[in-house]
Amino acid sequence: MAPDSSAPDPALPPWEQMLRALLGDQADQAIAEMRARGIDPEALGAAGSLPTDPAAMQQVLAQVQQLFASGDDQPVNWQMAHDLARQQAAQGGDPSLTPAQSRQVLDALSVAELWLDAATELPPSAAPARAWSRAEWVEATLPTWRTLTEPVASSLSSALVDALGGRIGDDPALGLPPGGLPGGLEPGQLLRRLGSAVFGLQVGQAAGTLSRDVFGTTDIGLPLLDVPAPALVAANLDAFAEGLDAPAEEVRLFLALREAAATRLFTHVPWLRSHLLAAVEAYARGIEIDVDQLEEAVGSIDPTDAQELQRALSGGVFSPQTTPEQQAALARLETALALVEGWVDEVSATAALPHLPHAVALREMIRRRRAAGGPAEQTFANLVGLELRPRRLRDAAALWARIASEGGVAARDAVWDHPDLMPTAEDLDDPAGYAARRAQAAGESADLDRALAEILGEDPPTAP
Repeated sequence: MAPDSSAPDPALPPWEQMLRALLGDQADQAIAEMRARGIDPEALGAAGSLPTDPAAMQQVLAQVQQLFASGDDQPVNWQMAHDLARQQAAQGGDPSLTPAQSRQVLDALSVAELWLDAATELPPSAAPARAWSRAEWVEATLPTWRTLTEPVASSLSSALVDALGGRIGDDPALGLPPGGLPGGLEPGQLLRRLGSAVFGLQVGQAAGTLSRDVFGTTDIGLPLLDVPAPALVAANLDAFAEGLDAPAEEVRLFLALREAAATRLFTHVPWLRSHLLAAVEAYARGIEIDVDQLEEAVGSIDPTDAQELQRALSGGVFSPQTTPEQQAALARLETALALVEGWVDEVSATAALPHLPHAVALREMIRRRRAAGGPAEQTFANLVGLELRPRRLRDAAALWARIASEGGVAARDAVWDHPDLMPTAEDLDDPAGYAARRAQAAGESADLDRALAEILGEDPPTAP
């Protein structure tokens, strides 16, 4: 039977609103049978993460009811994710930027570009700078969240069907008579749509939460825009500056330097974005859902209750680093993230030191913020089982500083010319030996070129 079309009473707790939205007039029977079996339905929502704001909850319920009327079985319910992210971003207020706020951000990014010209050979991005509200950040970044999360969502959806598909429709504990599934769906369809809703809730909450914490588009180490452009969330810059000893304008300029430097890197190193996203995808593709752990996590719950399902899955059902391929992908990703963060850290600090009195303190504060991890890292870990934390940021910054001191800024930035030139984990372990290892590799390459020339009867190449 399809869910009742009437809206649940907003005075009810969120778990009961969700249950009634899913089961309609069968909800009373399901709740009674749960209590008869010694299950307290109120405990189901104790650890849940559904929004408590009435407007946000009504939005979620509306999407859940539409879920069963839709023929769409995509891995993530993106309409739900979008609407919930906007609701989360608006919590506490998210007014449109005033002309003065926009001008402050754009001026800071403009000054940052001028200072960076003296610190890097990479030119500014051609894309216009932007000053955003939190809602605008959500709208701009959701396409990349789709790329990052759908591979895992697909795997989890298939595992859910395998683990729970046989229980739906014939388990009297669920209060569902035969043929009484919401919307007349088959068990597999129901679970796929519930999995889609669960991931939609998680992605929406993730993006909405991050929108209140991030400074720009590169805070998690990955570029969240298809076309890189410097952008800052004005309200978050102001909130971060509150309580600091440094003036707000100085904090804004320092964060603008980091955003502009990262944007230059992703703009003028065209292979870098795809390299990072491919490493994430390779890792996610190798994630194996532990079916036994999944069955243990969800075996005692009502599989038609999206909130209860979300709570069970949030405990972690991934088995990370289970294959050599995954370990290799993770090692590549961690090294690449460290190199990106280290370059941005070194270049922005070099640009800031002559101009900002608190540059050293601000640099250390951002380093500790990234090393400790925050909502960004935890959110991504929950979504795809992977922490995007540059554990070796300081080592990478030291390596870039060493390359610049020995060969100049141009030599440091030229390392990004090709992925084969990228420093390795060994280089992070021993920055002092980087130049010698590169010279040795260049010599071996030259020897190979000469040998090939002799075989082909060509003139040997001249030494660089």
